[in-house]
Amino acid sequence: MIDNMSIAIDGPAGAGKSTVARLLAEKLGLLYIDTGAMYRTLTLSVLREQLDLSDEDRITKLAGALNIKLSNQPLDNKVFLNGEDVTEAIRQPEVSRNVALIARMPAVRQIMVNIQQSLAEKGKVVMEGRDIGNKVLPGATYKFFLTASPEERAKRRYRELIEKGYEVSLNDLVRDITERDNTDRTRLTDPLIPAPDAIIIDSTNMSLVEVTNNIIKLIAAGNNGGTSE
Repeated sequence: MIDNMSIAIDGPAGAGKSTVARLLAEKLGLLYIDTGAMYRTLTLSVLREQLDLSDEDRITKLAGALNIKLSNQPLDNKVFLNGEDVTEAIRQPEVSRNVALIARMPAVRQIMVNIQQSLAEKGKVVMEGRDIGNKVLPGATYKFFLTASPEERAKRRYRELIEKGYEVSLNDLVRDITERDNTDRTRLTDPLIPAPDAIIIDSTNMSLVEVTNNIIKLIAAGNNGGTSE
């Protein structure tokens, strides 16, 4: 395998990006960067400050002032906001419902992209998000786009939230994920679309461990473009 390898993983909500990226980082000895956690942390701060979710100027200023730190460890990936551990807080349903509104703001995205590119400068990284292959790491050694049916993705998110003690409705999650998909795919800045050279993997009928092993096989074979099922 390539010594200075970088892997970009994109996909919609609930596609398994975080789990697969963490497993890849652990198995391949790479730095793990969860870009979605950065947008979630900003969203949490916006909600705490009770800012108008449409006030792009104030939210952009807040984004530039926040001190967001990621531990970047695949087995213990913690997120800190101004020194506070917000790893669990950023996964609250209220944050999930509003993060797309924040993430679609062009000025906010540029601030985040600059930070993400700086983190990845030294290579040996697996980075996951929604615009990694097209925007953040266009020169990544390998690019993967994970997807699954909205129903399957909602079931995964449902199990995750129930395990954490949240009371949620599966039907509501299907609706939320469908709405998030539409928001991500239609935003003017860096919409959610596969990079032209990304390998597309539909994991609807696969476990995330199977997805990870499939990706490792593709990397070992030097496959860096196309579709895998």
